[in-house]
Amino acid sequence: QLQLVESGGGLVQPGGSLRLSCAASGFLLNHYTIGWFRQAPGKEREGVSCITSSGGITNYVDSVKGRFTISRDNAKNTVYLQMINLRPDDTAVYYCAAINPVSCLKGDYEKLSEYWGQGTQVAVSS
Repeated sequence: QLQLVESGGGLVQPGGSLRLSCAASGFLLNHYTIGWFRQAPGKEREGVSCITSSGGITNYVDSVKGRFTISRDNAKNTVYLQMINLRPDDTAVYYCAAINPVSCLKGDYEKLSEYWGQGTQVAVSS
């Protein structure tokens, strides 16, 4: 199992910022393309952003472009999602997962395993 642990969520006001972290447990994250997903109440889980193993290619869903930035620190075995100018419709549980590299380029966000971590809750509300 490619187990990842998400953290960094919280409650923020509209326009606020958060940085989410995705840490690997028991394996080297630098071998994998990583995707961030989110699931809002009553909605299907969607891919939000992804980054290839080298960090050379990133992709974003249209709704977060210009507001979210994905990055990775392979020395710390961690991938980050910096979120600024948060909106109420960003409210969701955020998950990270290892994905097929080609699916990152295509925006398909194809996971490599069935495993989902517990996620981290982001709530944007005044």
